[in-house]
Amino acid sequence: MTENIKVERDGFVGIITINRPEKLNAITPEMAGALVAAVNDFNTDDGIRCVILTGAGEKAFCAGSDIGTLDSYETPWAFRNRPDYCDAIRALLKPSIAAVNGYAFGGGLETAMTCDIRIAATNASFAAPEVKLGWIGGGGMAVNLAHAIGPSNAAMMIMTGDAIDAAMAERWGLVSRVVPQAELLAEAKRIARTIASRAPIAAETAKLNLRAAWEMSIADAIGYERDLQTICFATDDAKEGRAAFKEKRAPVFRRR
Repeated sequence: MTENIKVERDGFVGIITINRPEKLNAITPEMAGALVAAVNDFNTDDGIRCVILTGAGEKAFCAGSDIGTLDSYETPWAFRNRPDYCDAIRALLKPSIAAVNGYAFGGGLETAMTCDIRIAATNASFAAPEVKLGWIGGGGMAVNLAHAIGPSNAAMMIMTGDAIDAAMAERWGLVSRVVPQAELLAEAKRIARTIASRAPIAAETAKLNLRAAWEMSIADAIGYERDLQTICFATDDAKEGRAAFKEKRAPVFRRR
């Protein structure tokens, strides 16, 4: 691990903070490795039911890759096969929330988009600025933006490289909610605790189901959804949910 990736546990909620505010939380290869380690820890920790990803300081969520490190790759092929921090977050099995404060540029935007839910502070801004430097994003920029905000808006962002503010991001559907900066982490925790109060297997299965909905035909996605529903229905937590409903009490889920 590295001091630039801060990992905390708050009850059933895990928090990963990109902690390099003096460099706008730009990601180095060492930090990418630490994100992989953090995800692996949370994936194997049954005590964690939802994960928040945020950035330290008031200026940035994440400004993407540290451009100063990019020339350290010996060949373009080595660059292609580098450990990718977006892939690390994409490997997270638990439901995830991006709490976006300040800049979410380049790989920072891609990182936010790998999370299941995105909320933003009023000072947040979002950009795919790689075209201004001679390349394009490589962490899922096009596919995730096109799904989130539509092909035309995605093209506008990717081809101009210009930023949009939090209000525009909310109108376009890139984020679910915009809150004052001082309330951002508290709001993310409120949502995370709500998710963590639900049946954990069902919540994780819902994440799988939503991803499948992107990738499958409608008929295949519905069939897959029914299979996942059947798996959930057979769990002890589902039995507990039905019993609690009948007994008019709050369910106690145990991830079984």
